[in-house]
Amino acid sequence: VIHITGTNGKGSTARMAESICRAYGLRTGLYTSPHLERVNERIMIDGQEISDDQFVDVWDQMKDIIDMVDARMEADGKPKMSFFEVLTAMAIWAFADAPVDVTVMEVGMGGEWDATNVMNADAAIIGPVDMDHMQWLGNTVEEIARTKAGIIKPNCTVILGPQPHEAKVLPIIKEVAERNHATLLRDSSYGDGELEVVSRTPAVGGQVVTLRTPLGTYEDVPIDKFGKHQAHNALAALAAAEVVLPVNGALDGDLVAEALSQVKVPGRIEQVRTSPTIIIDGGHNVNAAESLRETIEENYHFEQLIGVVAMMADKQVEEYLGVLEPILTKIVVTRNSWRDRVMDPEELEKIAVGVFGEDRVIRVDELPDAIQTAVDLVDEDDELGVGYGHGVLICGSFVTAGDARTMLVEHVNPDLKKPKDQRVAIHPNIDES
Repeated sequence: VIHITGTNGKGSTARMAESICRAYGLRTGLYTSPHLERVNERIMIDGQEISDDQFVDVWDQMKDIIDMVDARMEADGKPKMSFFEVLTAMAIWAFADAPVDVTVMEVGMGGEWDATNVMNADAAIIGPVDMDHMQWLGNTVEEIARTKAGIIKPNCTVILGPQPHEAKVLPIIKEVAERNHATLLRDSSYGDGELEVVSRTPAVGGQVVTLRTPLGTYEDVPIDKFGKHQAHNALAALAAAEVVLPVNGALDGDLVAEALSQVKVPGRIEQVRTSPTIIIDGGHNVNAAESLRETIEENYHFEQLIGVVAMMADKQVEEYLGVLEPILTKIVVTRNSWRDRVMDPEELEKIAVGVFGEDRVIRVDELPDAIQTAVDLVDEDDELGVGYGHGVLICGSFVTAGDARTMLVEHVNPDLKKPKDQRVAIHPNIDES
């Protein structure tokens, strides 16, 4: 089992670790959250999300057990199982039923009290620890780090990613690791460490990296994602794969390269359109905003970049916008589909005006209209009409990214993969003869 926590980068790291394990012929189970468009995305077996029929079948097998647990909890005056707890149980059931050889699980929030922490990890990855979900995890980096360290299990290997607050985080992780007789491998970004991104070169559609672990050095590994943070995510994933794969010594460099080159991470600094360039990103905290800004500055050369932003009301909105302000020409504030949690556009507008100034802020209450407004602004200033140097960045929440992705990404009808005589008629009133 590979178990992954951290403020950011969990989903990307999980997908990379799963891909490496699958490249070695192992049957894999991958559990991530949140989903962008379909709940099935959260539960994947052998790199494929489970089908609607499989999802329903797992639910049918489990619903009586869930009802029994809920009844017991109610009788004790406690809350029923949450949506996330039910999905976690369904994922574990599906993986056991498959069965899989390796399970890769992304923590939902925190670690110690997270539903995924029923798993006993062989490798526990702790990515960057920063301020997020403070109402649940604590108001200091130290409190949050201690909660995330809760995934460290006896005799496991702990892989510690780059830490923006290393002086506060490292002593806590060391203490918990020592108490559990766990092996600690540290990313060397902020000093000495057993893991290192030796080199990194931006390339078309991503980057080429050289990674060092205690078992070996992997040269010229292509990663199909932009950004320094993704190189460090790949390093953590590689170190975890080395722990769980039944291989003596370093892994096969060609297999690692092939696995990492094929990893797609929807909604994480994902370019979904060209002419104009449209990028979506689901990050919602300061650390994510810093990675987003750094990645755009390194890989794009925008003369004009219009932001479309919708964020949840409980986030550090002003700080998030402050990080992105230098790269955005203007910002269109709006709301996403989660109306119970999203910040009201009027309130978001007030905060944005304080960061950008009134002349750079536009409020459009509905996301589809906001995206169209941003595209119109870009088209208006794109004298050549080719989109180069002009772009739209849609960001602020995974819900925002998911909503935008549903609108903007072309989806192939799965029925078209079937032989013609097995397809459902798309236009039943048309006589094919």
